[in-house]
Amino acid sequence: MAISKLAADINLENLPCTSLKGVGPKVAEKLEKLHIQSVLDLLFHLPLRYEDRTRVRTIASLKDGERALIKVTVELAQVKFGKRRSLVCRASDESASIDFRFFYFNKGQQQRMQRGAEFYAFGEVRRFGFQFSMVHPELTAVNPSTAAPLLESLTPIYPATEGLHQASFRHMMRQAVALLKKHPIDNLLPQPLLQTLKLPDINASLAWIHSPPKDADLVQLQSNQTPAVRRLISEELLAQQLSLLLQRNQQKDYSAPVLKNSGKGSGKLQAQLLQQLPFQLTKAQQRVSQEIIKDLEQPHPMLRLLQGDVGAGKTLVAAQAALQAIEAGYQVAIMAPTELLADQHYQSFAQWFEPMNIPCVFLASKLTASQRKSALESIASGEAKLIVGTHALFQKGVEYHKLGLAIIDEQHRFGVNQRLMLKQKAPDGLQLHQLMMTATPIPRTLAMTVYADMDVSIIDELPPGRTPVQTVALSDQKRDQVIKRIQTACRDENRQVYWVCTLIDESEEIQCQAAESAANQLTQQLPNCRVGLLHGRLKPDQKQLVMDKFKQGDLDILVATTVIEVGVDVPNASLMVIENPERLGLSQLHQLRGRVGRGSVESHCVLLYQHPLSDNAKARIQVMRETNDGFVIAEEDLRLRGPGEMLGTRQTGEVSLRFANLVRDAELVPAIQQQAHDLIAENNELAHKICQRWLGSRQEFADV
Repeated sequence: MAISKLAADINLENLPCTSLKGVGPKVAEKLEKLHIQSVLDLLFHLPLRYEDRTRVRTIASLKDGERALIKVTVELAQVKFGKRRSLVCRASDESASIDFRFFYFNKGQQQRMQRGAEFYAFGEVRRFGFQFSMVHPELTAVNPSTAAPLLESLTPIYPATEGLHQASFRHMMRQAVALLKKHPIDNLLPQPLLQTLKLPDINASLAWIHSPPKDADLVQLQSNQTPAVRRLISEELLAQQLSLLLQRNQQKDYSAPVLKNSGKGSGKLQAQLLQQLPFQLTKAQQRVSQEIIKDLEQPHPMLRLLQGDVGAGKTLVAAQAALQAIEAGYQVAIMAPTELLADQHYQSFAQWFEPMNIPCVFLASKLTASQRKSALESIASGEAKLIVGTHALFQKGVEYHKLGLAIIDEQHRFGVNQRLMLKQKAPDGLQLHQLMMTATPIPRTLAMTVYADMDVSIIDELPPGRTPVQTVALSDQKRDQVIKRIQTACRDENRQVYWVCTLIDESEEIQCQAAESAANQLTQQLPNCRVGLLHGRLKPDQKQLVMDKFKQGDLDILVATTVIEVGVDVPNASLMVIENPERLGLSQLHQLRGRVGRGSVESHCVLLYQHPLSDNAKARIQVMRETNDGFVIAEEDLRLRGPGEMLGTRQTGEVSLRFANLVRDAELVPAIQQQAHDLIAENNELAHKICQRWLGSRQEFADV
């Protein structure tokens, strides 16, 4: 269908790209690989960068890495023979000289490059000292009768795929922009948001982005900070926010068990637990417990994220929630990402609950066939009130008698699909209450955007008696000093030590001390110390045996990989050495460091790094030295690494951002979040339209 034959009233969201000239089935198939089907999809396919072919530059004004248009005169050209045969041409303008190099050329091209020939050349400039060069520049012979090949606007460079070249993209895009001018799309952003953020019309924005004027600020363009791009970023962020809020509201349409005991003994189990403890809950724990209790008493499912820094007491808050569900006659499942952490949770909960005659069951792959059978029978009959385990909790064959609450620890390590499978274990016609926990503090920007579908509780207070961990950074060349410090801690102070490595085996490619090698070396260097080894390749029962020995004080030094990042609690361990900290992210380093400082004795963390350190690694190590605040560390980790790595496996059911960047565009979020709440309350139809434009077939308000 040619453009000239299109109906007067068309919708670009539904108009296929095959309506454009030059777009047949084969091209359409290639476009689909880029998720482009409609003309509007094509218009939303924004340039990666821009080239300036609007003016002729002098050679001397060029910077290394720039792509520019220059006018030159050839001085000499010759074929050189080295590792590769190449045609090398020396050319110049009035300011400097430049070398052109061609690895693929024919005799005709060689003859064109005769002394005195004039060309316009466009390409990427490389500068070596005072000499400039271009490899395979685009050349246009200077013709006195015609003007220079200058363009009136900057040239966009698009993300492409095999078989689709930039010229094809620009040809399609010119047609798409022409259609947009004849058939503009709706401005869906509410007027208050347009005024608050000073945003332009979406049609003008799209046209400008695909053909910015030659006087446009290239720095602003490359950093996506022009008003036109900010217009698209704002609408995309609003769509993301709306999709999560609609999903959150959808939760209220489902029924969940009302976990409330209205009798005189209400809260009896929670009171019994508190009486067992040799300490009182902090005010933060009390506040968060009340928030969760209120949620569990509602007839719709709770979806709450519980944040708390390392050692803040999240497990005890989770225990209070579990007791409320159990007292109301329901079972509770606690899921952890590793058997090590799951086993520790089981030990803690059994220690608290079994004196109150509450049966607890452990379910993981390490169980024998008879143990698993017994556990499954106990779960199915309802005898087991609290079930602790790994992903085994939602596998086929696990039938719950009356499951009401799922508590998921280190939730970022589970995919949404895994959590959905656990939810399917709920009683017929009901949804589970879900409490997600994380000891990895979530930066405010992420909490406001990616986790907008959840209620968030934060335990922002550490229990009394916890001492901040003192962190020092030492070069690997000072390893001998570290060994002496370990000797003092173990033999003179009767303390225990973690030695953390990032690999299990030696590797020539990665300069990282392996755990097995480190354990052998420490055994030789510290013959009076008992050294244990813990890594992911050990069988579950072997891991547990090593961990139990360390907990009971039968080992002085535990050499481990990052398997100890979460869940290991040994108050007598007051020193941690982390080798090659430059290889780990800030949040992971903070989690590891949280394994010490769990008692009242002053604790230390030694970051034993190798030279040379990158600027990014230096920045991470400096942050670790300066603060123990998990939220400060999380914000810095977000800035250094970006949101992608921090989100872990939380993928399905959320909007992937094409244009917006949660770090760069954080300042837009508060106004957009407020507008999203207003839209949901006042104009639900418009909210769905915005989501439809940006999500399309991806708009699945996942039941998470």
